[in-house]
Amino acid sequence: MAEMQGKVVVITGATSGIGLVAAEKLARSGARLVFIARDRSRGEATLARLREAGPGAAHAVHYADLSTIAEMKRVAAEIAASEPRVDVLINNAGALFSSRQVTSDGLEKTFALNHMSYFVVTLGLAQRLQATPGARVVNTSSHAHRRGRLDLDDLQSEKNYRGFPVYGVSKLCNILFTRELARRWDGTGVTANSLHPGFVSTRFGDQSGGWFQRLIGAAKLFAISPEKGAETIVYLAASKEVEGVSGKYFYQCREVSPTRAGQDDDAARRLWAESARLAGIDA
Repeated sequence: MAEMQGKVVVITGATSGIGLVAAEKLARSGARLVFIARDRSRGEATLARLREAGPGAAHAVHYADLSTIAEMKRVAAEIAASEPRVDVLINNAGALFSSRQVTSDGLEKTFALNHMSYFVVTLGLAQRLQATPGARVVNTSSHAHRRGRLDLDDLQSEKNYRGFPVYGVSKLCNILFTRELARRWDGTGVTANSLHPGFVSTRFGDQSGGWFQRLIGAAKLFAISPEKGAETIVYLAASKEVEGVSGKYFYQCREVSPTRAGQDDDAARRLWAESARLAGIDA
């Protein structure tokens, strides 16, 4: 692990599971954690754990619902205004829903939370990241992207909704976003990489409802621990071994290849353009 003393790490999805473990590990290494939470009680509990893991650092929490574009923009602007530097941004928030839900923006909720929050928060912190030497963006994806079939004419899954395949599409979007971000930010000094944490026993899927919630509950008996699942996040955030590496996909702290769909640079460019349109961002 590189020296993290005094570095600022912004992370989403840090109040439980692999995000919480990663945040605590980085706090213990000397980093100052700034995290986004939705639930205030869990946010305060996480803040207390970070203060215990990394005493003396002014860890901070911001509250937002990362399924709505206005909230994504607001919280990114708040962090950008309060933090003169951002050394690492870890986009880790995500969920799976067994039935189709639509946000106030008219977006399917899996797509909004799992992809659009990555896109909007990252671009909202672009100036801070690009002004910080050696800054990194780390995006939590999944091997579930192998089940994803991206239809750029139906990103909101209006034609056919099935929870796990739609989740897989959102994880494919994470990989494509990472590739296009790395291409667009080449030369800025900021790197961007995505990862599969493994199948981890966390709160993931506990609120998904239906048969999937029952199935994933049983499957977790064979899952790895959050501590093991967080290793690749911490590796990409802090390891000297990946300095300058960008646009890649990792599993178990090693670069691996995503599917052919995850290497489609034309799809990545088109997804970026459509995401910018949906968010109302000139990017």
